[in-house]
Amino acid sequence: MRRAITSGSPLPAPPGPPDPDRRADPVRHAGPGPVPGPDRPTGAPPPAGPAYAPAPVHARNAPWPYTRLDVAAARAAGHPPHPVRQFVLKTRSRCNLACTYCYVYEMADQGWRDQPVAMTPATIARAAQRIAEHAAAHDLPRVDLVLHGGEPLLTAPAALAAPVEAVRAALAATAPRTRITATVQTNGTLITRGRLTALAAAGIRIGVSLDGGLPAHNTRRLDHAGRPGFGAAARGLRLLARHPDSYAGVLCVIDLDQDPVETYESLLAFAPPTVGLLLPLANWSSPPPPGPGRRPGGTPYPGTPYADWLLAVFERWWHDGRHRTRIRLFEEIIALLLGLPATTETLGLAPAATAVIETDGSIEQADSLKSAYEGAAGTGMALDTHSFDELLDHPGFAARQLGRDALAAGCRACELVEVCGGGHYPHRYRAGEGFRQPSVYCADLQVLIRHVATAVQHATAAHPPAAAS
Repeated sequence: MRRAITSGSPLPAPPGPPDPDRRADPVRHAGPGPVPGPDRPTGAPPPAGPAYAPAPVHARNAPWPYTRLDVAAARAAGHPPHPVRQFVLKTRSRCNLACTYCYVYEMADQGWRDQPVAMTPATIARAAQRIAEHAAAHDLPRVDLVLHGGEPLLTAPAALAAPVEAVRAALAATAPRTRITATVQTNGTLITRGRLTALAAAGIRIGVSLDGGLPAHNTRRLDHAGRPGFGAAARGLRLLARHPDSYAGVLCVIDLDQDPVETYESLLAFAPPTVGLLLPLANWSSPPPPGPGRRPGGTPYPGTPYADWLLAVFERWWHDGRHRTRIRLFEEIIALLLGLPATTETLGLAPAATAVIETDGSIEQADSLKSAYEGAAGTGMALDTHSFDELLDHPGFAARQLGRDALAAGCRACELVEVCGGGHYPHRYRAGEGFRQPSVYCADLQVLIRHVATAVQHATAAHPPAAAS
């Protein structure tokens, strides 16, 4: 099950911040060709190695990074490649729900129509070989697998674990020191005792996408006949809650039409170990929904309604007398404020480390990019012809490993950059320019991060750490 994403009505894109001074950046320049590196003057021939000719769809829609990033020059400037550590296997390309705002089926990219319905055993075997090959080459201590879709639980219980078992066997033969973690992301409607048993036996945990814990929160999560999917999802979640070892958590996309505290507390009824609160997949050319009673102004939406929504939940969670769940967004901000490494690509400056394998064996970037434009996640690579090491040098993937150097000038100078990291990569997109803008949620992120920082400071002052003896 893909994460459900609120799309909203497209609004005119605002002017936005000025483009950064390209001359100050060693991995970008103003011309149409690749950027000259610090030891490669303009006009010099490119270094030896495979050339990358961007697909027209990338060159047209996202000049940054596709025509303005020279990966070899970036490497020379001190940006080494980082291996892939999470592999998303799109085991099914269709879904039993037809959520009205889904980024896979209802937004810019309609590539799912050309995908096989299910990943074949041959593709699974090839994926396992490629993953093990990559793990061995980089001596990875762990790889994370995510079974995704579509709706992965459309697979029969007996075959649900096949991709994970194939990767586990390939790792045992090729990279025996690498361990594996596995989850399946589902809409919850097809969770049964049989599926739970099969997944638990293979060590696969279950994450569920839901818009809140009440029927009123889930009116856009419908099946193909227009019937609500909440009842079946709620039954599945109640069953899952009785198996905490199999329960990974719940993902919930923020909906300004819903009361934030009610949404949060209603989800607690399903006893999730973690809650992921996701900002809608929006960008400068397709801004976020402005929320009830608001009309678009000179900015994508007036004020900071998403920060307001999140801070209502934060205050309830932060001041709760007992620990009832983890909220990943808040915990990530706190960790980054304390100088700890991030475990997500939505915040901080850690390099991207996720690759997607579609049902046909094609290798793609994070599928959240499908919200930007048709083909935005595509790489032109496939398991039969390319390794994951080759993906590391793809401009779209390499750009998301540049950290601060991939950001707009204003972001690089911002005091919050180590925490915000420029925001989630798809949220930076502007049609015809690409992914080098501040996040469309920049104002919200600033308010949220500053508020959380103040809360942490007050807590630290009230409970200072004990002095070392």
